[in-house]
Amino acid sequence: MPARQRVPPLSSDQPDRVPADPQEVLELLGTGELEVTGRVLGASNTTLLARASSGERSLACVYKPVAGEAPLWDFPDGTLAGREVAAALVSEAAGWGVVPPTVLREGEFGLGSVQAWVGPGPDIAGESAPEPGAGVIDVVQPSRVPRGWLTVVQGEGYRGEAVSLVHADDPALARMAAFDAVVNNADRKGGHVLRGLDGGVRGVDHGLTFHSDPKLRTVLWGWAGKPFPDDVVALLEATAAALDGELAEVLSTLLTDDELLAAELRVERLLQRRRFPKPPPGGRALPWPPF
Repeated sequence: MPARQRVPPLSSDQPDRVPADPQEVLELLGTGELEVTGRVLGASNTTLLARASSGERSLACVYKPVAGEAPLWDFPDGTLAGREVAAALVSEAAGWGVVPPTVLREGEFGLGSVQAWVGPGPDIAGESAPEPGAGVIDVVQPSRVPRGWLTVVQGEGYRGEAVSLVHADDPALARMAAFDAVVNNADRKGGHVLRGLDGGVRGVDHGLTFHSDPKLRTVLWGWAGKPFPDDVVALLEATAAALDGELAEVLSTLLTDDELLAAELRVERLLQRRRFPKPPPGGRALPWPPF
């Protein structure tokens, strides 16, 4: 797995004073003073480290301005930040617990998504910080697949050696795989799976979601074709109910009518089949690069 890139430290040495109430976290992200403190290196779109502050409350976050989004052939320009927020809204409304709190707001470089930072503070990022995907996703020699882990695909490494892309048979990761099918995530890389300070697994980088065409590309194919566990079925039912209510009205400000209808139909089909989707035959099923 590639080494996590070092990012600049926060300009403030003041520790986070994070509200315990999720609604207060969203309020702080949405209305707190937003100070840009650095930049995440190597990101394809402008990804800035920031801190949202209000009084004694302070929270490290990631700010992605719309102005810094690279054009794509298959997604409309200037829509990725809204898709980040849409994914967070679905995650929160139905209880998936996959996406960190995220809002759409103005910042130093214009309108963009602002998302709570996951894991150890960015001021200590580097060798002391855990790798993205650490403990749940890896590329290993076929003979060294951890016991109980699921193999996604086998291939060759940079030197022509045999390698396997694998992930843990973890309930939280299974929920993330099902959530990605709901939001039609076209970019679930291993580096987009992080472990929070509470030990929970979270997903980030949901800008390539909610396309009206099938776009699911993920490293989490280990459960392909297997029945959903009961908790995933319950989450899908909660998602269907939410999309039939106020959530749809909010999402309609972030997505097109066709995209919203496609999301509703995906949930309906997933509930009918009650199985994890399989990679499409002959289609591109893995993001590149995988991490």
